[in-house]
Amino acid sequence: MDSKTLIKTYYDAFNAGDTEAMLALVHDEIEHHVNEGQIRRGKDLFAQFNDHMTRSYKEHLTDMVIFADGERAAAEFVVNGTYLQTDEGLPPAKGQSYRLPAGAFFTLRDGKIARVTTYYNLADWTRQVSQ
Repeated sequence: MDSKTLIKTYYDAFNAGDTEAMLALVHDEIEHHVNEGQIRRGKDLFAQFNDHMTRSYKEHLTDMVIFADGERAAAEFVVNGTYLQTDEGLPPAKGQSYRLPAGAFFTLRDGKIARVTTYYNLADWTRQVSQ
């Protein structure tokens, strides 16, 4: 699978809520660099993060643009979400909707995603769910 198809397939699985399909696309030694927080290393921590996110947020990504060149890729998209369950240190969840631009950078190795770094504007998200 070429780089662009790999990233598209990953985000198709994300939008379908199919964590198992996402896990099949990531390297065993995945490094997950989240917007705020510690780097998660390994498939187990990546799976735990996805489980947590699925409980706390319902998100669908739109306006996807993917750039890929060999072992590097990037994606730009809009996150359309609902805040389902209060996340520690964040405002209380009451089913608030949010919409914000975001992006991610990838390193690919052995035909899998070996690193994903995600960026979004946390202050914008906080403002939206606090209204």
